[in-house]
This record gives sequence, C-alpha cells and structure tokens, in this order.
Amino acid sequence: MRGGIVLFAGLAFAATANAAPPAVTAAAGPAGGVAPLRVTLSASGDDASYAWDLGDGTAAAGAVVSHVYGAGRFTATVTATNASGETARAQVTVRVVRRTVTLEAPRRLEHGAAGVFAGSLRPAVAGGRVQIYRGGTYVTSARVRRNGRFRTTVRLRSPGPYHARYGPARSGERMVLVRPRIEAALAATVPVGAPLALRPRLVPAAAGSLTVRVLFDSRLVRLRAGRLPTARAGTLRVELRSTPRRGYLASRRVVVVHVVVPTLSLGARGPSVLALERRLAELHYALRGADGVFGFDTYEAVLAFQKVNGLPRTGHVEPWLWRRLARAGTPRAARGGDYLEVDRTRQVLFEVRGGRVARVIHVSTGATGNTPLGTWSVYRKVGGWDWVLWYPLYFKGGFAIHGYPSVPAYPASHGCVRIPMWIASSLFAAHGYGTTVFVHA
Repeated sequence: MRGGIVLFAGLAFAATANAAPPAVTAAAGPAGGVAPLRVTLSASGDDASYAWDLGDGTAAAGAVVSHVYGAGRFTATVTATNASGETARAQVTVRVVRRTVTLEAPRRLEHGAAGVFAGSLRPAVAGGRVQIYRGGTYVTSARVRRNGRFRTTVRLRSPGPYHARYGPARSGERMVLVRPRIEAALAATVPVGAPLALRPRLVPAAAGSLTVRVLFDSRLVRLRAGRLPTARAGTLRVELRSTPRRGYLASRRVVVVHVVVPTLSLGARGPSVLALERRLAELHYALRGADGVFGFDTYEAVLAFQKVNGLPRTGHVEPWLWRRLARAGTPRAARGGDYLEVDRTRQVLFEVRGGRVARVIHVSTGATGNTPLGTWSVYRKVGGWDWVLWYPLYFKGGFAIHGYPSVPAYPASHGCVRIPMWIASSLFAAHGYGTTVFVHA
C-alpha cells in the first residue's frame, strides 16, 4: 500500500514539472494606415485558445480576428491558453492616422464671378477627387496633386457655407458672401420728351430688396409708375441700392442719363452740349474742355467721331448721332508702344500711349494723296511759326504734322498733316525728337 502511494505522488510531480506556457506570436495586417482602417489580427504558436484585447476597449476571440480601427495608436494583446491552463501573451501595435481635408475659399465674390477654391488632403492621395459642397448640395470636384494640394474654380451664384469632402473626411465650413448685380437698362442719352421707364432688378432676386433714388439736375424727383422725367434738357442721376438678405452683400449702382436737345451745331450752349462734350472726352476725342459751349473744338471732335465711325462728316449732332455715341467705344491703335498714328483714309490722328489711343485728333492730309505712307521719326521741331506751319513736327523731308487755320473734313493740304491750331502746341510739347510717326491708308 505504501509503495502504491509513493508511485502516484511521483507521477503527479513529473506531470507538473513538465507543464509550460504555450508559445504564441501576434501579427497585424496592415499594421498602419488611414482611419477607418480594417486590420486582420492573427495569432500563431502552440495548440491553444486565443482571446484578444484589441487595445481600443473592445475584445475578440479566435486565432484570426478582423477589426476596424479609428485614428490612434493601439496595442492589441492576445492571450493563449493551452489545455493545462497555462497562458502566454503576445502583442502587436497598430498605428492609424486620421485623413484630413482643408478648404480655402474667397470671403466674398460678385454674383457670377469665378472664385478659386483650394486646399489640401493629408495623407495625400495623388489623383484622388475632393468634392466641394454647398451645404448638402454637390458643386464640383478637384483632383489631388502629388503634394496633396487641390485647386478648382467655382462660378459663384449662391452664398456659402461651402466645405470639402474626401470619403468620411470633411473640412470646416467656409462662408462665402455674394454681392448681387443690379440691372437697370437705361440709355446714356435720350432726347427731350422721349418716354423713359425705369425697371431695375436685383440678380439674383433672392439677394434682397431694392431702393431707388432719382435726382434731376441734383434735385430729388418722384417716380410716377416707374417713369423718369424728360420734359426738359438736363441730367438724371438714378441711385439704386440693395438691402441684403443673409449670405449676400449690399450692392449700389448709379446710372446717369442725359436728357438732351436732339440737334446741336456750332454756337449751341447748355446741358446738352455739356453731355456731348463729356461723352466725347470719355471716348478720348480731343477737346479744350467740357464747358457746355459748342465751339470749334467741339465741332472738330464731332467730325473726328464721325470719321472714325464712317458717318457723314457734317460736324453737326442729329438724333442718330446720340445713339451711336451711346454705344461707341474708344478706337483701337494699330500696334503697341508710344507713337503718332495717321489714318489717311479716315483723316484722323491717334496719339498712342502704351498701345492705347490717348487722343483722337481731326486732321486733313495731302489733297493729291501724297502724304507719305510708312513708319518715320520726328527729326526736326520748330516752336511757333515755320513759314505757314504752326508748331511743326517734321517726320520726312518737308512733310510735317502742324497746326493750320483751315482743317477741312477732307484731304486738302500740300502733303503735310494739318491739325487744328489750338492743339498743335500741346502735341508739339508732348512729343520729342525720335517720336515714331506711322502713316497708313
């Protein structure tokens, strides 16, 4: 009996002495990436059961488990337990970064204007598409470059807020304010007694409401059924303002309308002449000034306008001329740079600065068409009289640009370029030796 007991104790001692913790290793695939990241965790080693602490407050069981991690650094721990109850642990680290998208946008834009929306995506996804939203409405997308930057253009018709998205990543909101457009179709000039209605509108209409203030020769007048007063000559000033709604900016527009006497000629005076002179000056036709007197300088400016626009060369203003003046633009120079351009066909001289016409001057060239064509340079200047030439600028032989008492609307000189006496001294002073003179047909 005693021998049997001793044998059992020996066997038990031998079993305890041979027991050991199971071997175990842990792996993660992938071990890093962008949130949300699905990771496969696997344990291997001796025959055992496996229990996981996933490192983010959750647990799982099994040799292989799948788990989705948010952003952060996590240590997953697996515990292996063998048949004899022995345990062992292994760990693996998972690093997950949060993808971020930022958005830069203009703070304010005119309605319908193109605005640049840009930003960055981190980590970068070259060739990926970032979506731009206004609230919950998709607007456009932009391609991500290798450095993570993106850029696109949006034509703004509605205010923000705007934000960018890439998958679950979303930027902060950017408020873009929009300035609406005020439209008021009014002619720059209208004849006395002509009907003139004001029908302004705000674009977009949802941007707010409009208020209108009308002055006639600086005196406040009342609108009657939207009609503007045109009973006498004068200047109408229409001031329009918007009261904005949320997301929009206030807008302001001023429209000036000249109520004019339809027909004007030498010797006329008054607000209609002043309106004529101001319009000609806007278009860069040479004048002494805007004084409301239809003198020879005004007559010559009208002639120059008629020549440039292929109209009858009368020097008088008729109703049709007002309409042409309203829609006309400044003439274009033939080339860039600073020079004097003589158009022999239209009988005008353009004083060109930086490729733009600074003054349009009425001229008369050679009666027989002998004013030389080509590109020349001023080689001689005479202040005052040189024989019968006033302040001449010689550009080829005896040919010069000079003042002369008679400058008709047609070619009448011996070959020089005649200009009005009153402007000759200022042209002379403004252009020195070497000034280019370009004469063309």
